[in-house]
Amino acid sequence: MVSAFFFYGTLMHPEILKRVIGNDGSQLQMCPALLLDYTRHQVKNEDYPGILPYSQSRAMFDRDLNSEEKSVRGCLVTGLSDEDVRLLDVFEGDQYTRELISVYPLGPLANIRDIPPKSLVPTTPPSMPMLSELANHIEAATYVWCFPSSDLRAQLWTFEEFVKLNAWKWIGSGSTDNKDYDEVDRRRAMEGTYIDTRS
Repeated sequence: MVSAFFFYGTLMHPEILKRVIGNDGSQLQMCPALLLDYTRHQVKNEDYPGILPYSQSRAMFDRDLNSEEKSVRGCLVTGLSDEDVRLLDVFEGDQYTRELISVYPLGPLANIRDIPPKSLVPTTPPSMPMLSELANHIEAATYVWCFPSSDLRAQLWTFEEFVKLNAWKWIGSGSTDNKDYDEVDRRRAMEGTYIDTRS
């Protein structure tokens, strides 16, 4: 069982993460983290992103990216149960594969209840630390885009823009009709019995 996960999109928002796993997340610890040599792109016609190794996404750009642009700022989460992970797999669907990667924590772990969403990725993040200044890397699971890269916009996705423009569709009363929760809600209603009807 993987003990740590790296989230880089909608699941960086504690309320969305708690909605997906169906509990208050009181067992979860979270901190900002950095994934090197990947890029994060908005999925076309969706609010959420996908990541690709820079070796695969380089062709999407007309220039070489700098170290900040080819790094993904996200959050490292520990304390997820086996059932939480099953629900996360359902939520992510077949557009992503769960893979092990190395991430660099950018601060101490704190309980998810004590972290305001905006503090995870500040509006004006500090400049990226030098490699020599990074903490030791941690092996974590993340969800990597596995559909064609043509389904992604070349423009890099930002959490700040998501919070500002689209998070309301994912939390509180705005999330009532959000179809992205349908499968995970169906799974939970079946009390853990899951039949994949998408194939």
